[in-house]
Amino acid sequence: MTAFSHLTPSQLDRQGFIAAFGDIYEHSPWVAEAAFDSAHGTELDQVESLHQHMSQALHRAGRERQLALINAHPDLAGKAAVAGELTAASTREQAGAGIHECTAEEFARFTALNSAYKARFGFPFIMAVKGSNRQQILAAFEQRIGHTPEQEFRCALAEIDKIALLRLLAL
Repeated sequence: MTAFSHLTPSQLDRQGFIAAFGDIYEHSPWVAEAAFDSAHGTELDQVESLHQHMSQALHRAGRERQLALINAHPDLAGKAAVAGELTAASTREQAGAGIHECTAEEFARFTALNSAYKARFGFPFIMAVKGSNRQQILAAFEQRIGHTPEQEFRCALAEIDKIALLRLLAL
């Protein structure tokens, strides 16, 4: 188990907890609220335990709420990234994968794949990009666009859980 290095979640009141963890699941503080409400004592002081509570909140939520969370994520190399409108965490994640260094051809591929993916599934492509490069992300994009809508919905939720764990480990 991994302890947080800069804070102790069990020492936070509900408002402080939500302020600290409300954006772990992109623009969805309801996940942090549910985790806080479901835990007891020091259960949330370990990264993995907090992540488990947050993931359970996500997977217990209704499909509409899950879809809203999926749609809260930005496109990879999309308009929000170009305009500098990503959250700090999303900016770091995309930059770490070198997305900000796309060639004109790569950017065009991201744009085309983002459009095709959204047209097929009705939500943005989501991938935990840490440890990946642009070419690996584009390859995953091209492979996953062949999934069924239900497969890709489940895959998007799994990727969101990975992103959340990575964000918690960075705290």
